[in-house]
Amino acid sequence: MVRARKRFGQHFLHDAGVLQKIVAAIDPRPGDHLVEIGPGPGALTAHLLERISPIDAIEIDRDLAVDLRARWPEVLRLHEGDALKFDFGALAAQRGGRLRVAGNLPYNISTPLLFHLLAHRDSLIDLTVMLQKEVIDRMAALPDEEDYGRLTVMLAPWFRIEKLFDVGPGAFRPPPRVWSAVARLTVLPVPAFDVPEGFAKLVAQAFSQRRKTLRNSLRGLLDAEGIESAGIDPAARPETLSPQQFGRLAALAQTRAA
Repeated sequence: MVRARKRFGQHFLHDAGVLQKIVAAIDPRPGDHLVEIGPGPGALTAHLLERISPIDAIEIDRDLAVDLRARWPEVLRLHEGDALKFDFGALAAQRGGRLRVAGNLPYNISTPLLFHLLAHRDSLIDLTVMLQKEVIDRMAALPDEEDYGRLTVMLAPWFRIEKLFDVGPGAFRPPPRVWSAVARLTVLPVPAFDVPEGFAKLVAQAFSQRRKTLRNSLRGLLDAEGIESAGIDPAARPETLSPQQFGRLAALAQTRAA
């Protein structure tokens, strides 16, 4: 039996029913440029290769990479390394088209990996990924919900996010201590709203002190008068604003800084 390594955040999916649901959600078609992140022992890989080949995969564990190469030498184009450092843009150029990404993403790097993929969005069509349920709940949250936060707002301009289904700990070896979920993130053909240059900085500052009012959390970027001029109450808290409202505030902050 393959042993999961804690330093890589490995929890190997083995439930056949869940694997089939993930493949059905991805629905790979001939001509797709499919990339699996973290194939592990290859449980999902095997199902994907029944539908489409060849596919690319990124695996950081050298021992697993040896086994994967031996198992599928002709149809699995394996990239050994860290997905956080992987150049998805270069791969898309090499394959001649935008990529479809799938996988059971390592939970210990889930948010940084999502931001890395966000930076490569022009090279992507969609992502069908499994993550901790709490992360996917944050991705799909609405304003004023408990899970709404920086991750929600940062993804909103670029992706349509659909939470597909939850997955219990028993579907993995070893079982994680948390529930998981699968979501689809589809890259929007155009951003949902204008994204000013300082958008990421303003959102990060607002949610670094999320219990404070905007008047206090945005100090140094906008004063109360500036926030009001965007049609937003300076006494509101960050979690009550829509992503579009953050876009308006960032545009105003950029204008005032110029």
